[in-house]
Amino acid sequence: MDIIEILKDDYQRFPENQTYNIYAEDVYFQDAVFKFRGIKLYQWMINFIKTFFFNPRMDLHDIQRLGDTIKTEWTLSWNSPLPWKPRISIRGWSELVLNSDGLIVSHIDYWRCSRVDVFKQHFFSQA
Repeated sequence: MDIIEILKDDYQRFPENQTYNIYAEDVYFQDAVFKFRGIKLYQWMINFIKTFFFNPRMDLHDIQRLGDTIKTEWTLSWNSPLPWKPRISIRGWSELVLNSDGLIVSHIDYWRCSRVDVFKQHFFSQA
């Protein structure tokens, strides 16, 4: 199966049953909160999302491959484990870089909002 199709399926199922064998063992990951190297830490982060947040969802808006780079546009949303369970939403994009074996060696997420904006969503409804 083509890596684009695998990623589409992973986004649709997120965070359940992700395909980790498309990542290099020493994959570099970065977003607005985390920065680390290694598939084990990446798996730990996905598992953390599954266990800590309610109703996590990753909506894929676009996916494109140009050479060894794949760019995805998405919205990540979940309900926070606060008593009022606010729905949090982050729009962003990812840049995934493939090595010569076709494995993802770099996965960098960019948010279209600040960490403060995300924090505010916990306490103020979004218009």
